[in-house]
Amino acid sequence: MIAEQNTVASSTPWQAFNQRMLVREFDVLRRRLEGDRDEDAFGIRGSDAASENAPETPAIDRLSAIFHLTPFERELLLLAAGVEMDSDLADRCAKLTGRSGVSAQRGLVTFSLAMSTLSEPHWSALSASAPLRRYRLLTLEPDRGLTSAGLHIDERVLNYLAGVNRLDTRLDVHLDGMLFAKAPPEWLDEDHFQLANELRLDLDLDNQDGDAALPVLHLCGDDALGQESVASMLAHRDQCHLFILRHEDTPASGADLEQFIHLWMRERLLLPAFLLLQWDHEMPSPQARQLAERIPGALMIASRESIRLHRAVESHVVNKPSPAAQQRLWLDALHAAAPGEFNLIAPGFLGEVAQQFRLSAETIVSIAASAASAVSAQEKAQDESGENSSQLKERIWSACRLHSRPRLEGLAEQIVPVSTWEDLVLPDAQKLILRQISAQSRNRMTVYENWGFSARGRRGLGLSALFAGPSGTGKTLAAEVLASELHLDLYRIDLSAVVSKYIGETEKNLRQVFDAAECGGCLLLFDEADALFGKRAEVKDSHDRYANIEVGYLLQRMESFQGLAVLTTNMKSSLDKSFQRRLRFTVDFPFPDIAQRQQIWERVFPAQTPTRDLDPARLATLNMTGGNIHNIALNAAFLAADARQPVGMNHILQAAQLEAIKTERPIAEMEVRRWV
Repeated sequence: MIAEQNTVASSTPWQAFNQRMLVREFDVLRRRLEGDRDEDAFGIRGSDAASENAPETPAIDRLSAIFHLTPFERELLLLAAGVEMDSDLADRCAKLTGRSGVSAQRGLVTFSLAMSTLSEPHWSALSASAPLRRYRLLTLEPDRGLTSAGLHIDERVLNYLAGVNRLDTRLDVHLDGMLFAKAPPEWLDEDHFQLANELRLDLDLDNQDGDAALPVLHLCGDDALGQESVASMLAHRDQCHLFILRHEDTPASGADLEQFIHLWMRERLLLPAFLLLQWDHEMPSPQARQLAERIPGALMIASRESIRLHRAVESHVVNKPSPAAQQRLWLDALHAAAPGEFNLIAPGFLGEVAQQFRLSAETIVSIAASAASAVSAQEKAQDESGENSSQLKERIWSACRLHSRPRLEGLAEQIVPVSTWEDLVLPDAQKLILRQISAQSRNRMTVYENWGFSARGRRGLGLSALFAGPSGTGKTLAAEVLASELHLDLYRIDLSAVVSKYIGETEKNLRQVFDAAECGGCLLLFDEADALFGKRAEVKDSHDRYANIEVGYLLQRMESFQGLAVLTTNMKSSLDKSFQRRLRFTVDFPFPDIAQRQQIWERVFPAQTPTRDLDPARLATLNMTGGNIHNIALNAAFLAADARQPVGMNHILQAAQLEAIKTERPIAEMEVRRWV
């Protein structure tokens, strides 16, 4: 059991025993203050404690052992506690120190009083490096001499002696503190479990200097929750608590940082507990680094990237589970949460979920339990188990999408995909390639994991495609269709926000895009990609060199990216050939011929739009792309609405002339002959 004193209720055997021992300790101190020097009288504590058949050691003895207090320091701490808890002791101390009134009510102990009344006194008890002051067990009244200053016990220490062992309120996040408690994990990936079994931590309770001789245990990788679970398993295996300090909650340099360090020095021994600095994907700030360098004893740090400190660092990789491991976790979690519906879910669905999303074990279990609970609540109204299974799968997929949704504010625009295959007008060859992209996305688990392709390395297993063709030929629409077909979120990358003139900023922005999208569940659309991924120039100056570095970094991330990325370009010839070789698919979007334009005109107006005498065959003679046709149809609808008329050929003619002016492309007479 961890921290046996955590229970507040005084009805437990240990609490009752501890209370009796405190009363007797205070009684001994009161006799000392009254001048009773009978040493035999002070042996009552030990003999009575033995006769009580005590369930545990009293809190004062635990604390004395933890901080290696001398007999004098022990009695001084008890005296400071006694004047807070025993009114007779407070009155007696007030009389002996010559202070009364408010001071007596507060309870006052001075070092001079302690030196003259307590056993085995020594001056070093109140030195700054001695336990009483080093660990803030006692504090001195300011603006007074050492011997005459009032000594006050810290509230946290007073509660400990009373039998309440809880994190200092100044550190507890629930009380405006900074530290989160992490419970032991109920579920853990097999690889993470094996790693936790191999690792060892040492709280180093005997190290009162609190130095940084112990190496920092660094858990690096992309699974922040998995890192926390591994750290929690390590701590609780040694019957210790684990507390987590997020990077954004790191105390500011100066007084705040100093207070945190001193409070933690005490907490790690009292609870006992380990500390995990969770830096996740953040670059550590100066105060975070300072804290990592100075924090005493054992320390764990979790971050995405590797770190360097002046103290020794022992690093271990904790990445999100592989697709095969995720599938096993889904199977186990759903079997535990929904045994009935679990048997109705096709294994292929869980394989698709595991391959499409990259989730931690804790997240998988949480989603499985939540989805199963929601479906179970509706089960009474459902008689067909197949419908329950469908609802469960839909809830699982939606929850995974929501959880994996990347944070790309300022770098990408989210597009809600509503288009379907029926909206896409392309030659059969291009449609076949697009359907192959969709099929490969759905069957990655079978090929990569079950058929062993991932065993050769995950490099190059990401799905990437180049959509090349003139503007308006349906490249973005095709990306929407894929996202809709695969039930993925679609993000259009804002190249103006990604590309930077400052050295290193473009790679930083690209890293943010890909890192955010690594959780899966989204399709990245790099529109007009030639602006970013153009031919790598010959190195003539430093600008060319850094431009090549940006393209090289992009090539590296594209090869390792395990999601679906679509690049569009109007100028395929401008793309670097080595870049094109790293793309799985290339789809050429041709300028639509007259038959394809007729199909576009037949589908461009929604069914609810009132039309009159429209002739798609005549409209198809207008030599425009699908994007232009969509703009013309929309403008024609507004012209008709303003005239309070159905959309007619005359409205489309006016809209086509407006589009021609915008695109600076004159319309030939034969293109619109017999329209009106």
